[in-house]
Amino acid sequence: MGLLSIIRKVKRKEKEMRILMVGLDNSGKTTIVMRINGEDTSSISPTLGFNIKTIEYDRYVLNIWDVGGQKTIRSYWRNYFEQTDGLVWVVDSSDFRRLDDCRLELHNLLKEERLSGASLLILANKQDIHGALELKDIAKVLNLDAMDESRHWKIVGCSAYTGEGLLEGFDWLVQDIASRIYVLDC
Repeated sequence: MGLLSIIRKVKRKEKEMRILMVGLDNSGKTTIVMRINGEDTSSISPTLGFNIKTIEYDRYVLNIWDVGGQKTIRSYWRNYFEQTDGLVWVVDSSDFRRLDDCRLELHNLLKEERLSGASLLILANKQDIHGALELKDIAKVLNLDAMDESRHWKIVGCSAYTGEGLLEGFDWLVQDIASRIYVLDC
């Protein structure tokens, strides 16, 4: 029995999922995690390094790795790729100046072999801000049509501030991961 088989058996039994949440700094990653977990979001400071939250969601346990997005930290993202079931890429829909950086960093991530099987949820955050880009425009800027056809992905508009769209996104992510990992349980 190989190591991968053992890991899948353990995951199947515990119904755990490892979610890596990344994106540029100030995109709203920590606020999203706290909102999903029902925590107070009134005072949040930039993540220097990473935070891990374990959340019971639906019938699953999500281990969410919220990793800081400052330019100086991005080179360390690869340290968190192992055994990632789902990748959440958070975009600040109102930060037009950094969308090219956002696209570049996302496409660099998607080249990583260790993330090749991970489901990808793109959260277009800050949709509640007047003038935020629409989903179709964000998809175009991020060049999502060029993505490898074997990758499972979805883009969802959301607001970490109001919570709108977060459940829709996480429902899709959890179900997509479950359909791959817990094939025998569905």
